[in-house]
Amino acid sequence: MEGEDELVHEERLSPNFDQRSLPITMVVLHYTEMKPVGTAIERLTDPAAKVSAHYLVTEEGGVIRLVPEDKRAWHAGASFWRGIPDVNSASIGIELDHPGHGLGYRGFADAQIDALIPLLARIVKQYDIPRANVVGHSDVAPMRKVDPGELFPWDRLAQFKLCLPRPECLAAGNPFHNEGSFFLALERFGYDITDQAKAVEAFERRWRPERITGIPDGEVAAILWQLLLDRDQGRTR
Repeated sequence: MEGEDELVHEERLSPNFDQRSLPITMVVLHYTEMKPVGTAIERLTDPAAKVSAHYLVTEEGGVIRLVPEDKRAWHAGASFWRGIPDVNSASIGIELDHPGHGLGYRGFADAQIDALIPLLARIVKQYDIPRANVVGHSDVAPMRKVDPGELFPWDRLAQFKLCLPRPECLAAGNPFHNEGSFFLALERFGYDITDQAKAVEAFERRWRPERITGIPDGEVAAILWQLLLDRDQGRTR
């Protein structure tokens, strides 16, 4: 489509895809944790690597299409979100050119986020993707992944209503009487809670990035409660 092509600067099509079995209802954001960017492109288009994504956004703001959106790219791996175990079939995967935690974690380039926002806006509008389903790789695979990490500017995306904002009103406080009820609520929001500490870390990385402990406390519980309350009362989806 014309609007889509205007946002894409280059095609480097990967052979690593297959057919979707679910409609598109999610976007998963990743970082490459490879430098230079050519190394990431080589891997994402290498048949032997068996990994891919739909798009890669360079730090300079270039958007590279790797897999057509109607195909199932291999970006999420073993993953789960809001009852969906085959995240690859239900999602569009976007890789961000970045050194990641392994090669010197740092903030994301403004030019990169400036390119990501219109691409994401077009995708969210085209597929009517709920803001709660624009997530990081760590959200859908908390036992294995930490990307895009605690420095990713979710607040910039939220300004354009492209993801959920961090709840500001926590007046309800911590409504959970024990950890069991907290984890049931965390699963209800969307997370795989098989490894409870990793699930809490992933939640904190997204919703309280300034302090990641892996241990549910009153603030974490209050944030989770408000997210669920907003969703259940129709303020978000």
